[in-house]
Amino acid sequence: MSTFLEDVNERIGGVPIQGCYHCRKCTAGCPIAFAMDYNPNAIIKMIQMGMRDRVLNSSTIWLCASCETCVTRCPNNVDIARMMDVLREMAIEENVDAKEKNVLKFHEAFLSNIKLGGRINEPLMIALYKMKSGDYFSDLGMGMSMFMKGKIKLLSPRTKDMKSIRNIFKSTGK
Repeated sequence: MSTFLEDVNERIGGVPIQGCYHCRKCTAGCPIAFAMDYNPNAIIKMIQMGMRDRVLNSSTIWLCASCETCVTRCPNNVDIARMMDVLREMAIEENVDAKEKNVLKFHEAFLSNIKLGGRINEPLMIALYKMKSGDYFSDLGMGMSMFMKGKIKLLSPRTKDMKSIRNIFKSTGK
């Protein structure tokens, strides 16, 4: 039976998490670290120590914006953004309740939107997220303002090769 560290490393590919020597450059550059319950460096340490439940139940894995600032700052090229993606996938697969429920709902709406058209259709994405979250009106004013300024287009182009998109979702089991 494999350890949590081995499971994560296998799914990340590339530089293993053991490459991290805890210089904390990832945390120093993270624009979301202030809101996380554990900083990126601490998540890596907890993975190394086998703290599966603590990691998968953290807010951190859901708050990561995948901006890849951590990756560019890492002297050992540990792909922390990919690691956070893998941890979210593992939490979903293991039916761990997301601590940041609206982030999970946004994630689901995003993937549903890509599955439908191969790229983001902003009005549809907003509608899917609003239906999943039940928060219909909190940002209506801002949304209307963005629409009036042309920042949100009513129609988005579809991807021409939808067969490839379907194959991606099929190959990942999503």
